Amino acid sequence: MRLCCTGHPLLFINHLHRGFSAIHPQHPPAPTAPTASIMDSHEVVKNIYLLVIVTLLSVLQNVFFAQKVERECKSQRSQASTFERVSCANRNCMDAYPTFLAVMWCAGVCLNQAPAAFAGIIYLLVRQKYFIGYLGHTSQCTPGYLFGKRIISFLSLMCIVGIFNYLLLRFYGSDYKEYVQTITGAASALLLIP
Repeated sequence: MRLCCTGHPLLFINHLHRGFSAIHPQHPPAPTAPTASIMDSHEVVKNIYLLVIVTLLSVLQNVFFAQKVERECKSQRSQASTFERVSCANRNCMDAYPTFLAVMWCAGVCLNQAPAAFAGIIYLLVRQKYFIGYLGHTSQCTPGYLFGKRIISFLSLMCIVGIFNYLLLRFYGSDYKEYVQTITGAASALLLIP
């Protein structure tokens, strides 16, 4: 066998490997082209763009909350109790924010992005209601808090079902994703019921 070392170094290494594979057939030849399983970036964006939009909207909402706290802090005529309520509402919203993002993204990636994004939009509206309700009397924020817990529970259930479906597919070859997506799509509309 004659080896030529002119040309591109990767071609030389590939040529060496093919020669080694001919001598030792138990080693498969090196792949020469990229595999078909690599997703195009457009395909990835198509599968997560709704989640990205909801995430960006939640960031804008956080900016609104922070500006509201800053305005109350700088206000000369503001009472200490008003500032305390705004600050506490902001802290409470920020405490639940990482959990919301985690379960929304997990539900969207593992199962279906449309119901997860819909639940995310509803959660942002509920969080806004909670924040504004906290500025009034603290009892006005309770419905927003309870509704937010229900949405987080729905998203958590979507995560668990999506992971369970993946494990069924991986170990048993059974894929129920289409059925589960239909059920979660219909169940996400039930989130609108107070």
